[in-house]
Amino acid sequence: MRGVLMAGFALFCSGFFLSCNLIQGTGVKTFVEEPFPDNLSEWRLFVKGGASLKPNQNVIPYDLNTPLFSDYAEKHRAVWIPEGSSATYSENEPFDFPVGTVIAKTFAFPSQENDGNEKLVETRLLVRAKSGWVALPYIWNEEQTDATLEVVGGTREVPVKNSAGVWEKIRYNIPNTNECAQCHAQSKIMLPIGPKARNLNRNYPFSTGPENQLVYWTKIGYLSGAPSPDKAPRAAVWNDPSTGSLNDRARAYLDNNCAHCHQASGSAGYTGFLLDLNERNARRLGYCKNPNSAGFSGDLLYDLVPGNPDESILIYRMLSTRPKEMMPEIGRSIIHPEGIELIRQWVASLEGECE
Repeated sequence: MRGVLMAGFALFCSGFFLSCNLIQGTGVKTFVEEPFPDNLSEWRLFVKGGASLKPNQNVIPYDLNTPLFSDYAEKHRAVWIPEGSSATYSENEPFDFPVGTVIAKTFAFPSQENDGNEKLVETRLLVRAKSGWVALPYIWNEEQTDATLEVVGGTREVPVKNSAGVWEKIRYNIPNTNECAQCHAQSKIMLPIGPKARNLNRNYPFSTGPENQLVYWTKIGYLSGAPSPDKAPRAAVWNDPSTGSLNDRARAYLDNNCAHCHQASGSAGYTGFLLDLNERNARRLGYCKNPNSAGFSGDLLYDLVPGNPDESILIYRMLSTRPKEMMPEIGRSIIHPEGIELIRQWVASLEGECE
């Protein structure tokens, strides 16, 4: 069943969108080998709808239970899969998507006028090309009419409302293609991060009404092999106690903010400090574990000290914004006080002593 039209989200943007014309032609146009388009509009992923930008036909919006923190940016995710093909379900790994798949994530920041408008900064495409997954960062122009492919990344000054409710200007960093690989490469192979069963197993407010995303994707032919939601893993929502215990929520936060690198096949797998949601070994989770390299630890001794967040390198590096010292190393310019407080509470709740 692919007779789906607009599936239910809009990127509410500034008045500049009243004059935008992002789409020429009708359906999505996919590219599976170089050269890739210079302009986002050439993909035909979005259509103009009044003062908002909406996904084109069969471009399906989705959300995650616990997302990566990115300087308080609003993220609008969507996926398009070619007609006649579908992703294959996996219980713990990213789904196996067919050639031609396009996964889009648009980063936007709210207007300081609190008028419901947003300013788009970048749209990252992850494309399942013939050669494998390819990351393509598109940066939006000031007129908000289109976005241009910038493989070298860039920076933009954006306003954010911090945890105290105060607006501040920050330098938002847009990753280059090599930096994309730093997080997305597993065993040196580019892969999606977010589209896993545990992250997608939740309801989404589709235009037809709220529905579990795994069920919806299966119904429209985007996913094959998925069990019923009650038999699929489900990660907690990091800031919603009704979805899980303190441990569940902290582990979900670390899984989506740290484990793309801190897993056995990730770029930080060599550290032996592994934060995947399914990791159960206490030492690999950092309990009383010495860092395997000197420096960037604030003279602290252990990655994680049960019961003592102030003595844990994990907390120290989450509190840093210094290059090479901060964790995650890329993807943020400021700290996330609410997330840090969650992890502090979790570490404080852990039992045990480091000798």
